[in-house]
Amino acid sequence: MSSGNCMDRKHYVLVHGACHGAWCWYKLKPLLESAGHKVTVLDLAASGINMQKIEDVETFSEYSEPLLQLLATLPTNEKVVLVGHSLGGLNIALAMDQFPEKIAVGVFLTAVIPDTEHRPSYVLEKFIESIPAENWLDSEFSQSGNKSIVVFGHKFLSEQLYQASSIEDRELAKTLLRPGSLFIEDLSQQKNFSKQGYGSVPLAFIVCTEDLGIPLNFQHWMIQNAGINVDVVEIKGADHMAMLSKPQQLCDSLQQIATKYE
Repeated sequence: MSSGNCMDRKHYVLVHGACHGAWCWYKLKPLLESAGHKVTVLDLAASGINMQKIEDVETFSEYSEPLLQLLATLPTNEKVVLVGHSLGGLNIALAMDQFPEKIAVGVFLTAVIPDTEHRPSYVLEKFIESIPAENWLDSEFSQSGNKSIVVFGHKFLSEQLYQASSIEDRELAKTLLRPGSLFIEDLSQQKNFSKQGYGSVPLAFIVCTEDLGIPLNFQHWMIQNAGINVDVVEIKGADHMAMLSKPQQLCDSLQQIATKYE
């Protein structure tokens, strides 16, 4: 980034994945800010320190409400770099569908990237089909009303999501993770993301080569399935939690992507 050029200053909005919260960006946020950017991290409904309970969040739109409210309040001339991690890819897709004019680029960090040809649950359904049941290890699933609730187990965290992250970050996650949902039931009832909304926004995907949570072959399948031109960047050695295992490389990758879009 050229020093002293205000045009290079971007506003990054970082959206966490299932069971996580704004806290998971604690390494990346100061790195981007020290490079001169504005960074907003938020808790989705029933996540982080948001006081709602997942049992009381009925739909994926309700779950996404903190993000949708944020974008609704942005100045009309401001565009953000919208970054979604893991399940957060569907949150940013929903936001892009509603506010395409406010997004410079949508960045999917080893995240669920939907298409416009199938219902919003399609990629999640394919993902669930592709993962052997035993890979969930000690995670627990239950039913609440019209949705399934998941609680990530400590073994699952350590071996599938955080295996390249520090022991301190694994302990942090064990303390701060909350029950979540993939909202497949609700997403299967929603209309496709539109070509005019979601399909009109430039997209980028950050591949994490050592991700065991969303394996490399499935990341590549999602990119191909998206059916639109996706700018792809790769972070070697990153596990599912690239913001914790490879924060500097992620910071560099995000800036590399963002400089291409106004």
